[in-house]
Amino acid sequence: MHTAIDTSSTVDHPVVSSDRWVAERKKLLAHEKELTRLRDQLARERRALPWVHIEKNYVFDAPEGPRTLADLFDGRRQLVVQHFMFAPGWEQGCKSCSFMADHIDGANVHLAQRDLTLLVVSRAPLVDIERFRQRMGWRFKWVSSYGSDFNHDFGVSFTPDETARGEVDYNYEMQPFPVEEAPGISVFYKDDAGQVFHTYSTYGRGVELMMGAYSILDIAPKGRDEDGLEHTMEWVRHHDCYAPAPASKAAPTASSCCQRQG
Repeated sequence: MHTAIDTSSTVDHPVVSSDRWVAERKKLLAHEKELTRLRDQLARERRALPWVHIEKNYVFDAPEGPRTLADLFDGRRQLVVQHFMFAPGWEQGCKSCSFMADHIDGANVHLAQRDLTLLVVSRAPLVDIERFRQRMGWRFKWVSSYGSDFNHDFGVSFTPDETARGEVDYNYEMQPFPVEEAPGISVFYKDDAGQVFHTYSTYGRGVELMMGAYSILDIAPKGRDEDGLEHTMEWVRHHDCYAPAPASKAAPTASSCCQRQG
């Protein structure tokens, strides 16, 4: 497995006295506080965006049967959807989307206390989703939009004609995109009358807000250590592929699953 080694920030790094370190740390703290205030302001602006009333009747395939978009709220007013790259015919879900999804189960118990449901939607048939979800050991709800326009309407799936043109409408602009699926996050609100509204979507690097592991790497000396890679998340694997898994029919070995990345 290739791992980048970024020595620029660790070799011959300045070493100073404690007093000098505290002085430098205080300078950085001023910038961190500025970023925190700016992030809070951005969150207020995000919440102030106008909404779009969802009029199309999207229906999803769930383990308990067909569910509408309104049903997916599970009695709460807020719904966050991870658009997970897993198309019909794929053997497994995208490894980078899996990296995102690894953060969901721990957060869900807390999000539910703030009137929010977080779940995953993919175009793959439910039987393929369930097989992969069980392999990964995830507990969160994951439904299939197979046969519906949901993924296309929210800018994360592209038709063969769109990809053949060389550019697709992704992240609010026309740009080249190499595959039929793209990552994203969409947010919805349901009022007391049962009406559903689209309030926010983010794509590209915007989906990093679900990747808490990146925030931890960002405070470490080597950071994300991705500068020497062909693309930023080349190092990421499905979490059962970093080391050999126990021999069983349900758990592929690291060498086999890492050779067939989704």
